[in-house]
Amino acid sequence: MIEGDAKKLIQVAIDESVSDIHILPTKEKYVIHFRANGRLMLFEEKSLEWGKRLISHFKYLANMDVGEKRRPQSGSTAIELDAESVELRFSTITNVLLLESMVIRVLQTQKFDHDQVVTYFPQDIDELRKLTKRKSGLILFSGPVGSGKTTTIYQLLRELIQHEALQIITMEDPVEIFEERFLQTEVNEKAGITYDLLIKSSLRHHPDVLMIGEIRDQETARMSIRGALTGHLMIATIHAKNARGVIARLQELSISDEQLRQTLIGVISQRLVPSAIQKETHYSRAAIFEILAKEALNGVLHNNHTLSQYDTLNNKLRKAWAYGYIDEATYTKFEII
Repeated sequence: MIEGDAKKLIQVAIDESVSDIHILPTKEKYVIHFRANGRLMLFEEKSLEWGKRLISHFKYLANMDVGEKRRPQSGSTAIELDAESVELRFSTITNVLLLESMVIRVLQTQKFDHDQVVTYFPQDIDELRKLTKRKSGLILFSGPVGSGKTTTIYQLLRELIQHEALQIITMEDPVEIFEERFLQTEVNEKAGITYDLLIKSSLRHHPDVLMIGEIRDQETARMSIRGALTGHLMIATIHAKNARGVIARLQELSISDEQLRQTLIGVISQRLVPSAIQKETHYSRAAIFEILAKEALNGVLHNNHTLSQYDTLNNKLRKAWAYGYIDEATYTKFEII
């Protein structure tokens, strides 16, 4: 019975384009929320016993320790629903009442085959295209989880491969978008397959472009720099508050200013921002980009602030508000303070 309930829950999440399922305990019950378009919405409430059995079932599917309920755990599994491949990633934490909570990230690999980036300022996509046409260098994307970074990168890479025969290798954890024209690889840290190992191996394949799911540590950062220095176009994501923060983050990972000046060709900070005119545009959210490139990037890297004027994320949000694309509440929510 619980297996059927689990499949039904995931199917409903897919039908409603949910990115995350939150299964959270209270003293008397479990409360299930869906996150869609960046917003958390109440889905349903269930008994404590039902919630415990559901979490145990998902932990079993993901080869997590079903008997361990105090220690936080993470895991993943792939399931087939209606001939659709769905990747599920699980994270559990136990609260002060010794009840487990679980968050499930829902990754629909087939669903995003033809996703296109929707943005309030289309000229930004043209600027990103110019960056990805470079034959070598490092391009970095930052933004919160679910901000559309991977979708943007894949659209740019698909456009590249349509016009030129290229070998594109991706390294992700896990692969979120299926693209048979790319050589897609996946991190498996339990098996010792890390980002830096995949980069090192991929460079021996003489690729034109390498896409790295996330720069998390010094070794991955170092290998990304090495790839850019040896004539490859490297595109990666990294967690930072904004474009300038990306540079600070690389410096924290022991990348020197000189290495940055030699390799970095673009830094992009991205957000998916709810639209105030959904009925007219037929989309609920669109991307806003902060792009640091060319003279602005050189100005930041050389600490020359007279050259580092560019449209910050806050500037773009103000423009979107002024043009009526977003409302004041959305501007206030997404403004970087």
